[in-house]
Amino acid sequence: MNARAESPYDACLAEALAQSREWVPRWLGKLNEALQQREAAAPSLQEKQVFIQARTVLASHREIVAERFLSALGEMLNGARPAGGSGSGSPSPVARKLQTLSFDDLELMDDQQVQETVDHARVQQVVKMAADDDLVALSARLSRAQGLDVVRVDANPLRPEEILSALMRALSTLHVDESVRSRWLNTGAVPLGQALQQFYQHLSGLLDAWGVQPAGYAVIQAPESRGVLAAAGSARRGDSVPAASLLGSDALLTLDHLHQLLVGNLDQSGTGVSDQGASGSGNAMVRTLAAEVVTLLLRRIAEDTRLLRPVREMIQDLKPALIQLARSDPRFFADRQNPARRLLDAITARSLAFTSEQDAGFAPFAELLRDTVQTLQAPGPHLPERFPEVLRRFNQAQAPAKEPARGLAVQTLVRVEQRNLLAERVAGELQARNDFARAPGVVRRFLTGPWAQVVAQARLQAAAGDPDLPGDAAALRFMDILPDLLWSSQLAQASRNRPRLIKVIPPLLRTLREGLDSIDYPRPQSEAFFQALMGLHEAAYKTQHSELVSASDSPPSCQMDLPAEPWMQATEARNSGFMDDMDIDTQPAFQDTEPMASDWQALRAEPARDAAQLLPVGTWVDLREEHNTVRCQLTWASPHGTLFLFSGSGGRSLSLTRRGLERLQGLGRLRVVADHGVVEEALDEVARLALQNSGRS
Repeated sequence: MNARAESPYDACLAEALAQSREWVPRWLGKLNEALQQREAAAPSLQEKQVFIQARTVLASHREIVAERFLSALGEMLNGARPAGGSGSGSPSPVARKLQTLSFDDLELMDDQQVQETVDHARVQQVVKMAADDDLVALSARLSRAQGLDVVRVDANPLRPEEILSALMRALSTLHVDESVRSRWLNTGAVPLGQALQQFYQHLSGLLDAWGVQPAGYAVIQAPESRGVLAAAGSARRGDSVPAASLLGSDALLTLDHLHQLLVGNLDQSGTGVSDQGASGSGNAMVRTLAAEVVTLLLRRIAEDTRLLRPVREMIQDLKPALIQLARSDPRFFADRQNPARRLLDAITARSLAFTSEQDAGFAPFAELLRDTVQTLQAPGPHLPERFPEVLRRFNQAQAPAKEPARGLAVQTLVRVEQRNLLAERVAGELQARNDFARAPGVVRRFLTGPWAQVVAQARLQAAAGDPDLPGDAAALRFMDILPDLLWSSQLAQASRNRPRLIKVIPPLLRTLREGLDSIDYPRPQSEAFFQALMGLHEAAYKTQHSELVSASDSPPSCQMDLPAEPWMQATEARNSGFMDDMDIDTQPAFQDTEPMASDWQALRAEPARDAAQLLPVGTWVDLREEHNTVRCQLTWASPHGTLFLFSGSGGRSLSLTRRGLERLQGLGRLRVVADHGVVEEALDEVARLALQNSGRS
């Protein structure tokens, strides 16, 4: 077959597009039949008219729907063919919106967007249920066709959510009523699932005939950085906690209800709840919905194993107080500035610092939390007024004991980054000199590394000094030696004028040592450079005239000068807890070295990324040192994202360069525990549970 001329993966996508030209028109025919059946079974004339309208509009738009659906599928499949056939691996915007729906997103939606999200979730669930078994088989073979030994479901560009997203994009281009589109989607969900089931069976059989064996499924533990138990909020296979067990058999919370609660569109008149929401009145509904959100929120926190069990149990003891607060302030959990929400955030954030009940500082923290819970459990009126005072006392008791040490670390790292950024500019000035390129590589690397740091340090000191004094004298003197240094290190040039060479060497070496001492540069590294430099001087002095021709004709060194990494002095490293024991280069090297790994060189060639994209401030991580793992929090990132400061529960500070941070992540020695607040993640799960519940209603 001709398909063998290309990879099985590409051939499968080509066949998928060809097959779509058959099943898409067939599905539209099934949709028309389903609309006729609904029309015939409609219990009222009004509902019958709805289906008549949907069927009539479909009849007039059937060809254009097929054309645009196929066009959207073609764009989707063409985008899934990168070089090497590795698959797209990234969900479409619509599918991604369902997977990552957050509490904050829901509050910003309007009613139409909420309804579209619910419709999409409902249809997606129906379609996946019909085609799930055949989807599993196809994903396994497509993963193998892309060279993967383990199944990656997101590497299958033909999964139902992607096809449904293509359909949604096609329908969004039609000038038809939203109610008609919604009727098409809901009525056509079952026929679409059946069509995809046959579609997947055909493609799996084709891959099997081509000799593509299925990849294996690996059982892995879900990462804890974005919700520890994602099972309750997802529709993935193997969910360990069904959503019904969290919501109850008569679950009330749907996405629409949650949205109405957040935007304040429900009537809250009245002071009491007489029927617990049974009447459907606005007052009863608001309070019942708020209580349901609080219950789900606390259940999510109770399942979050990143928090120690005693902490989770004490947080559950806050439920009566929070339920009572919800009666007077039903949306307190959505307001980040509300004292009760801030208290929950503070408790859970501090709790992440402890990995064991034996950790230093846990006992007093647990006692403080116990007192906090007891204060809010005490009977009496005016509960909402208690939260601000409880929050104030909690934060005051949790103030870092070693804040001065952290302040010194931050000041040190700010100074280090300023000097390193200025050193980069100095290095650029040096490289722009006409005599720089012909210098030996050892000299070039010295100038763009340690000596750029020397000049930068001198310029910073001059800027901070008395403006009436010649504070830049040192910086000027350190730059003035460049002509002599570059000239004397070039064999062909220096050997022609031995008297000048003898004259410039003593003051040159003296100034070089003075500069390196000004930044406390380590003696072993500096002596290595001086030995290399004196070797060049000795060779120039001993070179005979007959050797000058070959020396002068030799081309300059073509060895690439790699950019220097952020560097700090020994005292700066101590003040900031710099991690120089993790195989991280801490000195700007000028000796001959092997090139850095290609992935790091490629990274340096890319535009600088925002530090927040690497790790946002506030992230908790487990950092593995030689024999133990440290739980710490990223408390500060330098303005230019080159240095990062972590703080441990015991007040210890650790700092890393950007390169060191990425290297530790790549080695698996730095694991993200939480990059968002525990309460924020729990509320996001509540929103996704509400969406899932809406899909079943």
